[in-house]
Amino acid sequence: MPRAGLDAAAVTAAGADLADEVGFDRLGMGAVADRLGVRPPSLYKHVTSLADLHQRIAVLATTELGDTLREELQGLSGVDALRAAAQAFRGYVQEHPGRYAATLGDRRTAPDDEFARAGDRVLRSLAVVLRGYGIAPAEEVHALRMLRSALHGFATLEAGGGFQLGTDVEDSFTWLVGFLDRGLR
Repeated sequence: MPRAGLDAAAVTAAGADLADEVGFDRLGMGAVADRLGVRPPSLYKHVTSLADLHQRIAVLATTELGDTLREELQGLSGVDALRAAAQAFRGYVQEHPGRYAATLGDRRTAPDDEFARAGDRVLRSLAVVLRGYGIAPAEEVHALRMLRSALHGFATLEAGGGFQLGTDVEDSFTWLVGFLDRGLR
């Protein structure tokens, strides 16, 4: 019988929190069970495997990122929307490096699965940023890929300690956003 209060959402949340603390690559079912105060076999009543937990964390993180972007972009356009999206993306990766790492790679299990739908929410928010720049529809996918790549690259390099040069990282981030703005205009 499943433990009261323990369900797939609770297991996923515990796994996501743990991934943020120890790193997604170090996440294991035993550690999640310890976090929840249960034995590992109890988890399998709620998630089928470690791969299933990984998938659920990826969906959670992508949904959270999409919600964060949507909230931060309300009422903004042009460079203001770009700055807000860039800061929201960066902030999410800084705050949740483990769960963000779960989103990397192709985690779709079907063309319209939960992960694909959550990813579409992120892309729709980034597309809102582009609308303020009048990007031609035929070029939107290229601009979307460029914007996502730039934001993802900066955020993951920073979260991973990849910026070791003496220049202030905040100055570099401001420069990146300015560069993207000029390119999009």
